[in-house]
This record gives sequence, C-alpha cells and structure tokens, in this order.
Amino acid sequence: MSPAPGRRGRIPLRLRRAPVPWDRQAPTWREAKPGLIADALKRAQSRPSGNWYVIGASRDLPPGRTLGITVATTEVVAWRDGEGRLRAGPGACPHLGAPLRDSPVRCGTLVCHWHGLALDGGPFAGWDPFPAFDDGVLLWVRLDAVGGETPSERPYVPVRPRVREAVEAVYAEVGRCEPEDVVANRLDPWHGAWFHPYSFVDLTVTGTPDDSPADSPDDDGFLVDVSFKVAGRLVVPVRARFTAPEPRTVVMHIVAGEGAGSVVETHATPLAPDEHGRPRTAVTEAVVAASDRRGFAVARAAAPLLRPLMRASAGRLWRDDLAYAERRWELRDSGRFPG
Repeated sequence: MSPAPGRRGRIPLRLRRAPVPWDRQAPTWREAKPGLIADALKRAQSRPSGNWYVIGASRDLPPGRTLGITVATTEVVAWRDGEGRLRAGPGACPHLGAPLRDSPVRCGTLVCHWHGLALDGGPFAGWDPFPAFDDGVLLWVRLDAVGGETPSERPYVPVRPRVREAVEAVYAEVGRCEPEDVVANRLDPWHGAWFHPYSFVDLTVTGTPDDSPADSPDDDGFLVDVSFKVAGRLVVPVRARFTAPEPRTVVMHIVAGEGAGSVVETHATPLAPDEHGRPRTAVTEAVVAASDRRGFAVARAAAPLLRPLMRASAGRLWRDDLAYAERRWELRDSGRFPG
C-alpha cells in the first residue's frame, strides 16, 4: 500500500510497496449503495443554481471571436466587447434569424453577416442580452427561462486556487445523457480504481454524507483516499473530497497530500437533443492545480505545454465516464435502471 496521503516527502512521488492486482482489490459494490448515491444526487438537485450554466472555457473565447451553444432549447451567442468583457444573448438575429455565432466581431461589436445589424452587448432592435460571467477559468450565462429558479447575481463558483498561482486546463466533451447522469457518475467515487485502473489505485472511501449529514454542500460530500498512477509502481497519494455545490456541478478538492487546495470541477450543461430526440449534455471539466513546493513555479512557466497533457488525461477518463453516464441514461429511459 502507499503511504498515508497526509505525509509529504522531498519529492511528491511514492513507491507502492505491495501493489494489489486489479482483480484482487477489494470489491466496492457493497459500499457503493445505490440509495446512498441517489440521495446525494437528490440533495445536489435541490440546491440553487441561480439559473447559471457553464458554456465554455475563458481561454477559448479570445477577443474577436464568437461562441455559439444551444443550452436546452435556447440558442446562445457569446463574445467579448471592446474592453474584453463577456457579452451574451440570443443566438438568432432579431431581424431575420441569422445565426449570430457565424457573424464577425469588429472592435467588440458583433455584426450580423446577413444584413449588418450591429450589437454592442446592450439591448437593441429586439435583441436582449443574457447576464454573463467570466470567472477567469470558465464562462457562464444565466438563462432564467431555462432554469426557472430564483436568479442569482452571480454563479456559485467553487472555491479554487487563484489562477495566477496555479496551472489550469479545461476539457470539454458531449455525451448522450442528461446532466443528472454526469453528476451521478461523480457522486460514485467507488468506481475509480475498478473502472479507471490506469489512473487510480488504492482507493478507499473513508467518509460519506451519511456519516455526517449536513445542509452545507461544503460538508455534505465523499472523502476518498486514493493514489494517482504515474508510471509502474510510482504514485501520488492524496485525500480528496467530492461535493456538489449546485445541481449541475461536482467538485473534487484535494484536502491532503500533494497539491492540497487543487480542484477538479465537473460541470454538466444540457444541450439541444440530437436528431433522434435523445438528450445531450456538455461536460466541462476544469482542473486548477496548485502546490506550495518551490518547483511549482517551473510548472506554471511550462503551463502552455502542460495544458494539452492535462486535457488528454481528462479525456481518457471521460471516455470511460461518459460511457457510464450514457449507459445510466439508457437504462433510466427504458425503465431498467436498478438504482
């Protein structure tokens, strides 16, 4: 087994002294009680979102570009104005319905490419903007007609390290499922070492919401001891807490071990159905890694090289986890889901 995640040596890597083969690790199906996962999901769904939805990564929308997305059935276009502020609103031109996502941005003004209707981000000619927020890592838009909740001034952004002191990367993918299937996947930490043996070993869930029920999403979570595989028997042991601060978000905080304070945020945004009427969900995962080690300054300097590697690692995990989420939706849709 690996050393306890609370211990820190001169280097972050540890050597597994007695690695357990995949098929000989302790089964987790008894601990992964369907009712426990379902209750955690229900509590997440009961929390307010303020009608905010993640629509992309901050880095993916530089000045002069547009971003187009259909959240549920609402077409959205986003861009940056002349001062770099995020602007968003209906994605169809109010004149004759042109797709504004295909229109150019000139000096911060979105100019419809059909007839030249120019939008600076304020109400104009029947076009009314949506509240938008850029938290420095992710872009959010507030859609009150979609969410149907009491709106909030800002989204419920999880506590994370300051971006200038961290290395951040954002991965995005689309699955044929609903947001609840993505959230349920993240609220099942027991599958980690079985389903992702290439990334996780020695996983033990040491605390669940049933152990210390609380109304606060900061306390209502799963505590997990796990080691991230590096190569061969080399691992990085950590302790992580999984919480759901709002209905479409699950956050993993590293609370002990290497990189304490780092976060992995998983956001699920409903998209327009596919051509067969099946639901689609955008998964946007933000990794914000931090460390108090002196050498981490080198990692920050190498962030442009690290981001593609971080996205590739997230992509490998999400190929599996989207299969989990899609299978869950398929079973729910056909009335066969055992949970």
